[in-house]
Amino acid sequence: MHIVRGGSQASVKGPADFFTGNVRIDPLFNATEPARVGCASVTFEPGARSAWHTHPLGQILIVTSGCGWTQCEDGPIEVIRAGDVIWCPPGHRHWHGATATTSMTHIAVQEYLNGKAVEWMEHVTDEHYLAREG
Repeated sequence: MHIVRGGSQASVKGPADFFTGNVRIDPLFNATEPARVGCASVTFEPGARSAWHTHPLGQILIVTSGCGWTQCEDGPIEVIRAGDVIWCPPGHRHWHGATATTSMTHIAVQEYLNGKAVEWMEHVTDEHYLAREG
């Protein structure tokens, strides 16, 4: 058994290559082989969001506080709130983040396939992101 103590892992700023706005990532755990699950708590300040991306084995998002938006390619921008659980299927192109006026925190759970858990793509433009407002 391995216990990761709360507060024992440093928070990191979401890299600008993969996020727009202020994003804080708090690692929770990365299982060691043969397990392949990783998990982090991610906080998006108002206006912050991920770039478009996919996951080779899918992703589970558990919204723990606030209100945010998420979108799958070719679908509408959806409102997500504390208590919501979102399943993003393998290879499904999507993004997620805060609304323009409220912060949002979720726990992101994903599995690694051949050492990779995510494929990052282009940023979500301000025009696209704010289309939800219209």
